[in-house]
Amino acid sequence: MYTNKTMMQFFEWYLKPDSTHWNRVIKEAVNIKEAGITSVWLPPAYKGAGGVKDVGYAVYDLYDLGEFNQKGTIPTKYGTKDEYLEAIKELKKQGIEVLGDIVLGHKMGADEQERIFAYGNDEYDRNRQISGKQKVRVWTKFTFPGRNNKYSDFKWDWTNFHATDFNAENHETGVYKFIGKEWDEDVDYEFGNYDYLMGVDLDMSDPEVVEELDKWGEWYYDFTGIDGFRIDAVKHIDFNFFREWLNKLREKKEKDIFAVGEYWNAELNILENYINKTERALSLFDVPLHFHFYHASRSNGYYDMRYILKHTLVGTDPELAVTFVDNHDTQPGQSLESWVLEWFKIHAYSLILLRNDGIPCIFYGDYYGIPHDKIKPVKNLDKLLKVRQNKNYGVLHDYFNDCSIIGWSREGVDEIADSGLVVIMTISEGGNKRMYAGKHFAGLTFVDVLGNVDEEIIIDENGFGVFEVADGSTSVYVLKEGQTVPKRSEEIFKDEVEFGALEDIPDGVEPELFFGSNYTNKRIYEPENIEEIFENNVTEASGQSEQN
Repeated sequence: MYTNKTMMQFFEWYLKPDSTHWNRVIKEAVNIKEAGITSVWLPPAYKGAGGVKDVGYAVYDLYDLGEFNQKGTIPTKYGTKDEYLEAIKELKKQGIEVLGDIVLGHKMGADEQERIFAYGNDEYDRNRQISGKQKVRVWTKFTFPGRNNKYSDFKWDWTNFHATDFNAENHETGVYKFIGKEWDEDVDYEFGNYDYLMGVDLDMSDPEVVEELDKWGEWYYDFTGIDGFRIDAVKHIDFNFFREWLNKLREKKEKDIFAVGEYWNAELNILENYINKTERALSLFDVPLHFHFYHASRSNGYYDMRYILKHTLVGTDPELAVTFVDNHDTQPGQSLESWVLEWFKIHAYSLILLRNDGIPCIFYGDYYGIPHDKIKPVKNLDKLLKVRQNKNYGVLHDYFNDCSIIGWSREGVDEIADSGLVVIMTISEGGNKRMYAGKHFAGLTFVDVLGNVDEEIIIDENGFGVFEVADGSTSVYVLKEGQTVPKRSEEIFKDEVEFGALEDIPDGVEPELFFGSNYTNKRIYEPENIEEIFENNVTEASGQSEQN
């Protein structure tokens, strides 16, 4: 059976704090299913330090899913425990997998203060001590009186943490590392050691902490019935922790539980290092690809589209790549703001939805809009989802041979009627490109489902068509309704590949660089000057630090 996995992040930062979101999920479950969504990433479900206004990343009590009167409220920003469980149940009823958003690196909103000794560390070089031992008063004792030991009687104190950023003794801020504590070594090297992010930082070398988080993970998985996890801020947590945490849970449940981590860095080699260190235990969001989209959208037509998928996770390790255009952190006004401009959204979504690699993640703010910033839903995004669901199958052919106009096609499969597509996009002036749709489509007509080009394209006897694109737009061509497609021939490519054979590769160029990843399953036609194609004129994005 052919199924294209498609994830949706079902929240944005500025949802109203009216505790109705879980009911919104219940109401939308059928529509989400019909749109072709196969998994939903829900926001953090537990009580945050900000009570009903907390988005969920200022973690207070992992066991309070909107059940106890804590932080001035019983429900979270999104609703009550029972509504959350019902939302999960309704999504699963529709055959949609549910991912819980987990934040295990820090806590906030402690119930009591403790007086301890700590050292001041340089905020921009965490390995450099800038003060001697000093007595500090810190918010580190978590007793959860409102929960009264239900589900867990574990109480957190300063010995379970590395550091904090506030001294209540003198109301000064900084990085205060607790006496006798050392940073976890296997973390991101930004600021010398980026173990500490915010709040009070969990000490993952403390056996008590590891045991409690193991217990909580199993409880949360069993209690809610979720299918997997979106894991927050993994670069700030010892790289060994989630490998072991996930493996233990998978062994106990005898399931290959899906997990995707957020490692916010635009450098591919940094993500690859994490994947290697964690022994491929979890997928990662393709942050480098996001920044390609961001820069292309703001390039005024001067971004070289031949490189849009180069040096990305989906281009090098598609099995572990979760691709996205924007999210709750990149939306306007947020800590990692890097919003992809509206005109390029369909370009970007076509690149993640209408190809064969990675798992694409649709952002709630793109699908439903962001009223807080008067941002409307992305026009035609629902059409792309339908094309992905019904047409996006078969052998892929890439035409990334022009700096402004690129395209690709998929031949479709016999098992899915009328499947197959051709995509062409430009970030500058319009034009056309001769591309192979499939010899089985000879004599048939393709139309642009996005409506940007009115002209119908007839496929010639060799399976090619000349596909048009308007200025600064994307066109997605599919078979016009009411036509009959013959069965595909297994000998379509025998002695008929015009370009793209191994002998066409310039000396010194690796095959995967010339053809793209999995090059034996792809064909490239009509390349321009190959030497030009490999000119390195793509600006790489730099990493950013704060994250959720």
